[in-house]
Amino acid sequence: MNTNIKALLATTALFFSCQTLAESGCAFEDKQDGFIATCSEEKQEVILTGAVKAQTLVTELSDFSEGYKEYKVDTAAIAPLKNLKEPTEIVVIIGTWCPDCHRETPRFIRIMEELNNPNIKVTYIGVDREKADPKGLAAQYEFTRIPTFIVMQKGEEIGRIIERPEQSLEKDLAAMFKS
Repeated sequence: MNTNIKALLATTALFFSCQTLAESGCAFEDKQDGFIATCSEEKQEVILTGAVKAQTLVTELSDFSEGYKEYKVDTAAIAPLKNLKEPTEIVVIIGTWCPDCHRETPRFIRIMEELNNPNIKVTYIGVDREKADPKGLAAQYEFTRIPTFIVMQKGEEIGRIIERPEQSLEKDLAAMFKS
């Protein structure tokens, strides 16, 4: 086969394969080197925004369910919280796209299940990559990094855990209630 025909066939195949990838979620990279731009595959990710249920996170998102199944709660550290009588609200601001949230949120969900304290109400708010949600639920809390766990009693913030705990989620939460 003629060299020119081989080159034409190879170029045509490369062109159409990049077109197919581009239509299936791939995008051409910003910097193009040469005649045909290279194509890079984008990760398909689920971004949940607004009020999110804990059960949805650990049953429908693999990045969360694995950590949830594997995490062993430090029951001794949370023992003081089992009998907490003061109504307590915890707001958890997460990004379903965020690796730190993939690590900490399933652990927190497991801890709350272990506590099983009706005096503790948890609200999960999902944000997009700009750290916003359509209804502005997260905007009412000052935060810059995620996950952010905001603990409140009587409408006042008593503490927060930002991005990752200092010791562990269990120990950091228990320390907020020691006065």
